[in-house]
This record gives sequence, structure tokens and C-alpha cells, in this order.
Amino acid sequence: MTVPLSILDLAGLVSGGTAGDALRRTLDLARQAEQFGYHRYWVAEHHLTPGVASSQPALLLGQIAAVTDHIRLGSGAVQTGFLTPLGAVEQFGMLDALYPGRFDLGLGRSAQRRKSVLAEPAEVEVTSSRVVDGLLIPESFSFQPILRSARSALFAKLLTQPGAEPADLAAALSDIQTLLAGPYTDGLGNEARAVPGEGADLQIWILGSSGGESARVAGARGLPFAANYHVAPARVLEAVEAYREAFRPSATLSEPHVMVSADVLVAEDDETARHLAIPYPLWVRSVRTGAGAIPYPSIEEAQRFEWTEDDRKLVADRVATQFAGSPATVVERLETLRRVTGADELLVTTMTYDHADRVRSFELLAKEWRG
Repeated sequence: MTVPLSILDLAGLVSGGTAGDALRRTLDLARQAEQFGYHRYWVAEHHLTPGVASSQPALLLGQIAAVTDHIRLGSGAVQTGFLTPLGAVEQFGMLDALYPGRFDLGLGRSAQRRKSVLAEPAEVEVTSSRVVDGLLIPESFSFQPILRSARSALFAKLLTQPGAEPADLAAALSDIQTLLAGPYTDGLGNEARAVPGEGADLQIWILGSSGGESARVAGARGLPFAANYHVAPARVLEAVEAYREAFRPSATLSEPHVMVSADVLVAEDDETARHLAIPYPLWVRSVRTGAGAIPYPSIEEAQRFEWTEDDRKLVADRVATQFAGSPATVVERLETLRRVTGADELLVTTMTYDHADRVRSFELLAKEWRG
């Protein structure tokens, strides 16, 4: 069964490069992804991260729309803890007004946890590694030490207005849907209209990394759901299960619709792909230590790094669940991911030091995927 294949891009910097370089590579990749036949091109939202230039999805998507013709474009995901519902509707409403019918408003709630970053976050149950029908579900990784850090508190200060208390995902989603349908009323005879925004032809998606609030809200509202195997591979099955259990038909969907993400790197053969993937563990380590993603290292820089056993344990789940290999190898692993999760679409992300290698990876994958 062939399902639609889409791309998630972080507009990643590389060692020695600049944000401008990264953004121009994103525009080039988007143009070529459209020619390769990818269904969607989503960009992430990451803030205060040395190695990621995708900090403002709507701004970047506008630039991508200007250099492409028909590929669907979206956010993976707008963080509802950092942007008001009106802000999201106006930004994506403006995009739709200029390039009608092409945008997905992907929403995430991870930023909302930072409003209480100095409090004790709830502990996450640690799960053991297992294989489910050929798909590796690794031991879970806890982000709690990062969320408790003083660095996260600093980020929260910079990203939110003093005293601001972001609404939870369900409340933010309700406001977004009301503003899109218009008008927004207060019950006292007053109304407000988002211009642009009201009536915009947007697909709303919810993204999630566990079986928690995001999965349940997406299901209860009858919206499509994107589950993150590439970010939290240990939780992907519980995420899709929680979504399907909570699903109620809506005007948007009559049945559940799931997209699942994966880290991939494709080259002409397995050996070449593994060689190109050498920097990946070092890049993941920078994320997992709480320092924030570094500019993607060169192969030579990565080979010089001296690893400790603790370092290797820190990145083991992400390294084991990166699909790096020949087109046939990667497609086989993606098909396993699709089969086990029941995904209706797949979303792939690729990191390489050399831009030509990344473009080639997506080209080879698209050709093999189509058969």
C-alpha cells in the first residue's frame, strides 16, 4: 500500500554556515520536492536554537509558497504556548489569502509546558525496548531534566509576555476554529472578525509525541493527527492508539487520519548512507543534553568527537530508529512503520552536512516510493 509521502524541514544550519544559507537551502529543497512529487512540505518551529533557522513558520512558508506552485505547505508545528489563537489565524489566513487552498495549520502544545517550567514536571513512565511486528520501539527517553533546567526557564522568559498564561490546547483550538468560522462573539452582542483569517481554507492538524492531551484532543475534535516517531519513537504506538480511541467523526473527517514521521537518509547504497549519517548521533547529542541543536557537523568533525558510554546511551534510541540506507532499505523500513502504526501518510525529515546529499536523498526516496 503506497501512502502519501511528505517532508518536514528544520531549515538546519551546518557547521560554518549561516541562517541565510540554511533558509536558501530550504527554498531550493522545497522547489525540488515539488518536482519529486512529495505531497506536503512542512517546516518546524524551534526557538533560540543555534542549529535551526525555522523559528517563524508562517514567514518561512510565505517564502516557500512564492517559489512553488502546488505542493501543500504547513507548520510542524505552531506552538500554541507562544502565539495567541488570533495570531495563528491571522498569519495563516494571510498565507491563504495570497496562495489559496495550500496550507496546513499544524498545532503543537509542547511550548505550553514551559509556562510552568520551574515547577516539577510530571514524571514519564520509562518503557523497555521491544520490537513490534518488525518495528523497533526503543526504551523511552525523558525530557524532564531539560524541562527543569535554568536554561529552559530563560527561554520561557524570552518567549512569553510577563504574566502570560497560555490557554491549554483544547481552548486554543476552540478559539482558532471559531475565528476561522467567524465571527467571534462574547455573548454580549460584541463580535470580532479576523481579517485575513475568517473563512480561510486551512487544514488543521494536531501534532503529538505521546498518548496525552494532543492525541486525545485531535481525536475528540475529529482532526487529523501527526505522531512523532522521529522525536519520540518509544511513544508512537501509544500516541496513535490514544488518538484512534478518542476519535469522533466531524465535519472534517469521518474516520481517523494519521501521519507518522521518521528520520531518513537515503543514498545509492547502504554503506554510503551510513557514512553520510556519521554526524547524526553528535547532532542528536546536542539536543538531548539540553544545549539545543548545534549546526550540523561535517563527517570529519563528527569522527573526531570522543564518545563516552553515557553519550551513546543518550542518543541510542534516535540512532537506532534513523532509517539510513539504500532506497530499497529505507522504503522497506518505512513500509514497516506504516504497517505497524496504520499510518495514512508518512512525514520524513533528513539531515546531512552537504545540501546536495540531502536533495539526492529525497530524490532517491521519492523514486523508490513510487516504484
